[in-house]
Amino acid sequence: MTTNSLQSLFRRPVVQAPMAVASTPSMAASVSNAGGLGSIAIGALTVTDAANMIRETQQRTEAAFNVNVFCHPPATRNLAAEAQWIAHLTPSFHELGATPTARLSEIYKSFLENSEALAMLLELRPPVVSFHFGLPLPDHIRALHEAGIATFATATNLAEAHQIERAGISAVVAQGFEAGGHRGQFDLAAHDPQLSTCVLIRLLARQVSLPIIATGGIMDRPGVIAALEAGASAVQMGTAFLLCPESAADDAYRAALKSMAAHDTRFTSAISGRPARGIANRLHELGAVGPKAPCYPVAYDIGKQLNAAARVRGDSSYAAHWAGQGAPLAREAPAATLVMELSDGSV
Repeated sequence: MTTNSLQSLFRRPVVQAPMAVASTPSMAASVSNAGGLGSIAIGALTVTDAANMIRETQQRTEAAFNVNVFCHPPATRNLAAEAQWIAHLTPSFHELGATPTARLSEIYKSFLENSEALAMLLELRPPVVSFHFGLPLPDHIRALHEAGIATFATATNLAEAHQIERAGISAVVAQGFEAGGHRGQFDLAAHDPQLSTCVLIRLLARQVSLPIIATGGIMDRPGVIAALEAGASAVQMGTAFLLCPESAADDAYRAALKSMAAHDTRFTSAISGRPARGIANRLHELGAVGPKAPCYPVAYDIGKQLNAAARVRGDSSYAAHWAGQGAPLAREAPAATLVMELSDGSV
């Protein structure tokens, strides 16, 4: 895919990031109808729920949109380590008058071993499918392309971008260290150079032939312009869309984004088992001490349970409020208005 063919999918260089906690068919359709590329995230859904979300988006727009899936390695279970993590979080449960689970579960199925999800995508044929945490099998990529579906994949460094290029993916999403949500690293055991968005764009623009979609810390028109001038063909923005009325972010999430708390975003693996940037909370603190959290998505099982127990008491201090370093710059505006202002400054 070239920059021109990327522009044939969406005429304004703004991709709304697929956010599992906030993306909705309404937001994706609003962005796409405004000329950008809206996105939905289905990695945390059942195949049935994912299909329903795709169909609803198709009903709301005839324009292109993106469907994101997770390509993480299936969890390597360590029951002893998981028991240690449960014990580490048990006092927090007791403070809330709750009891933790005795055993954790792998709550999300990776796209790497989900043939039903692949079949569903081939049947419904969304215009774009994107991959996070790695790449699917070559046969899966080939099948998606043969069905007329463009593909994107996230890279956090040059080596990952080269893998994406060799795999025949249509475009690379260059995720800088400023980005909110889960870091898209392929291999958590490998060194993470923690490249900024600007540096990553410049490296990829020189050494990768694919169109580059820049993401991480981009919140306004000057940020968009800077990314495009650095070599990106488009930008992907998530935190910037969290306060849109079409977002599924709840009241506590929105309040956190509008508060001084938004100035403190940190990475932690304690919430889900993979590094992710969000507004600092109690799980960030608990993850900084004690044993290592179990692998993704096993740690997410008990993290969600702890958050649910707290929410019963009106306590959102364990919630995963994913956000990038630009969170204090987020503002409330309809998604379509935001796309137009970001792309050319006009409404």
